[in-house]
This record gives sequence, C-alpha cells and structure tokens, in this order.
Amino acid sequence: MRFVTMDVRKCVVCRNCEYACAFRQSGDFDRKNSNISVEYYDDAKICFPMTCLHCDDTWCLEVCPAAAIHRNETTGAVEIKSERCVGCKMCVLSCPFGNIYFNHEHQISRKCDLCQGEPNCVKFCISGALQYTTVETTYQNNREIFQRFVRSLQGDAE
Repeated sequence: MRFVTMDVRKCVVCRNCEYACAFRQSGDFDRKNSNISVEYYDDAKICFPMTCLHCDDTWCLEVCPAAAIHRNETTGAVEIKSERCVGCKMCVLSCPFGNIYFNHEHQISRKCDLCQGEPNCVKFCISGALQYTTVETTYQNNREIFQRFVRSLQGDAE
C-alpha cells in the first residue's frame, strides 16, 4: 500500500501542501479546510506535515457507529463517507495520531482520502518533502529523523 510520507529534512514550511489540500477539498485556499497540517517545532528546528496514515489497524473504522468509514479497495485509503457521518466524533477521539478533523460548519468528520490515489499535497510540495510511497521506504528514511527529533527534545546537541 502507498500513502503520503514526509522527509522532514526537506520541508521548508511553505504550507503549499495545506493550500493544495484545502483547494482540492473545498475549492478555496483556507487552510482550515485542509486534511494535512504542518506542525513546526522551533526548538528542534523540525517541521512535520501531519496527515492520516491509513493504518492497518483502523481504530476509527472500528468505532464508527454509522459505518461511515471504509477502506477504498483501489487506493487502500481509509475514507469517510460524509453522507453517512452522524458527527459523533468517535473517530476523532480514536485516532492515536490526531489526524481526523471535525468540520463544525457541516458537522461531519473529515480526513485524508489520498485524493483517489493522486495526492494533491504531494503534487504541489515544492521542496520534495512529501512523497507518495510505501511503508518500507519510509521507515528507513525517517528512523534517523525521529531519533534526531527526540534528542533535540531531550536537549542533546548534535
């Protein structure tokens, strides 16, 4: 399965991914409509674009009382059928990574759907920090980055 991954060494916090996602989702560039968010940690000098990981063990899918969440068999994405969502926020509470958002205007949950296999955030990432790739590739690339992040939080110099 493929999903959106990031190389935090390349992210320049331009937020193009947020704008591209917002435009794809709502037709405007309001970042509140984006299903990806860039979190910047000044102390560590690291930013993390955060979006759904489309987990194998899908807690959100299991807790949804309206059966609004399913896995797309073509893309592998865990998706929310907005017409079935009852706005209970159980999926938001169950996501261990905090990557499901609640749209207060429409009273439904929302999350990355991988843009039907062609993620807009990846397409418009100017630095190449976002990739649409496999778990195996990502694990090797990000192990050292996360170790660096942890060291910086502990106050260890590089």
